[in-house]
Amino acid sequence: MKNNYLHDVLIIGSGAAGLSLALRLPSDIRIAVIAKRNLIEGNTLYAQGGISAVLDKHDSIASHVADTLTAGAGLCDKETVQLVVENGPENIRWLLKEGVQFTQEEDSTSSSGFHLTREGGHSHRRVIHAADATGYSVETTLEQQARSRENITLYEHHIVIDLITNKHENQTNRCTGAYILNLKTEHVETFNARIVVLATGGASKVYLYTSNPDVATGDGIAMAWRAGCRIANMEFIQFHPTCLYHPKAKTFLITEALRGEGAYLKRPDGSRFMPDYDERAELAPRDIVAHAIDHEMKRLGIECVYLDITHKSAEFIQEHFPTVYSSCLKFGIDITREPIPVVPAAHYTCGGVITDHRAQTDIEGLYAIGETAYTGLHGANRMASNSLLECLVFGQLAAEDIQRVLADTPAPPPAEKWDESRVTDSDEEVVVSHNWEELRHFMWDYVGIVRSNKRLERAKRRVNLLRHEIRWYYDNFRVTNDLLELRNLVDVADLIIRSAQRRKESRGLHYTIDFPQTDDVTQKKPTILIPDNYSPRISD
Repeated sequence: MKNNYLHDVLIIGSGAAGLSLALRLPSDIRIAVIAKRNLIEGNTLYAQGGISAVLDKHDSIASHVADTLTAGAGLCDKETVQLVVENGPENIRWLLKEGVQFTQEEDSTSSSGFHLTREGGHSHRRVIHAADATGYSVETTLEQQARSRENITLYEHHIVIDLITNKHENQTNRCTGAYILNLKTEHVETFNARIVVLATGGASKVYLYTSNPDVATGDGIAMAWRAGCRIANMEFIQFHPTCLYHPKAKTFLITEALRGEGAYLKRPDGSRFMPDYDERAELAPRDIVAHAIDHEMKRLGIECVYLDITHKSAEFIQEHFPTVYSSCLKFGIDITREPIPVVPAAHYTCGGVITDHRAQTDIEGLYAIGETAYTGLHGANRMASNSLLECLVFGQLAAEDIQRVLADTPAPPPAEKWDESRVTDSDEEVVVSHNWEELRHFMWDYVGIVRSNKRLERAKRRVNLLRHEIRWYYDNFRVTNDLLELRNLVDVADLIIRSAQRRKESRGLHYTIDFPQTDDVTQKKPTILIPDNYSPRISD
């Protein structure tokens, strides 16, 4: 049985970011792609809305940039926003070349030839989509392409334990691979690589209610932090305003495109409430809509609000939202005749591993792209459909930089073998499942949409106890998938809490009743956490 692997590039994660990077690299580069479950399982697969890009003659780069900066509530990096928006159209053309089938425009209102929808925060129709299953179309298309490339080896059902780093003579860190648990054989394998890329997605499974699949456990963020990377803006967790409220609907998201096409948010009595909160009503940015729904639910003591698009024709609804229509119908809800019960749920991690415009992290040889990374694009709030755009653009930028540096990057030294000689199999798996539930409950209660100093203090005390207990468990028993994910979630929860405690204001996705106002004098800057083992990379 082979336990050691050597590749040129090791990509951890198989969503839009990871697969687009792999496909953009030349065919003579040996690439490994690591997936925790099946290759396509991840946030990309479930992204319904679309990808924002300037594709219509009535739109402009300047307008897209301005909208993104406004949504980011003063914390976006303007250079990053400009860079991403300018590269948007090119990346849509690349997806078309790869075979993604976007929805065509039936009339002449769009000069792009494609149907462009408008979502919250956008001043123009600029969201290109494949009906209401854009992520599925993108992910499955990229999967087919990746499986056809001889230089790309796919390792499904593998979960990374930790990154492997080595100190140079100049005392700077270099990433040279990772220890990875093969979930089929239950053996730990060593993967060495000249370049390592984190593309593991976000961390919304740290919350009790989320739109994300089970794999979104913040693995890349936690691993990078433990390895010595700085982390930024983890207090900004985006809660999607509209997830289906039904006892059997675990994580089903109701796309924002419904509101873009005219759906109304209503109280149980049928009255609209969004005009009371913002002049943009249902098309306000997600943080405003989520706060409004949360306030109405608490004010009225109700379990959910309702999203109503029944004033549109049944033909229009079924044509534009076939996934939402068919999925709701399975739960006995006909959205052409009745409103959809919805609640907010944790959806997107705006913070992450700090990178530069080449996707490089603080550690040499280590890149981060997609939701795992903090690039400065989103600021204090992500504008709708900018996430897949960021995945694609930074996948492109990382590919260009990796090609630039790979020839001068030495082969990694052999890593030490994973040592299991002092651990045993656990006979107390209930500890892992109990801690998992406790963590997600107190994060939802204390570090959710509305926060306070007291709630954050309570959460910090609890996460400290959990980290100590999980550390002991990790040191004494053989690793399992559930233990590794819990270990990562606890580290990420700690980062979110610490970041939230540092922000003494309310801005974007971070709202605290102790500091309800925005402070542009002392707080208009990213929240940066620095690990004890941080070592600045020597710039090239």
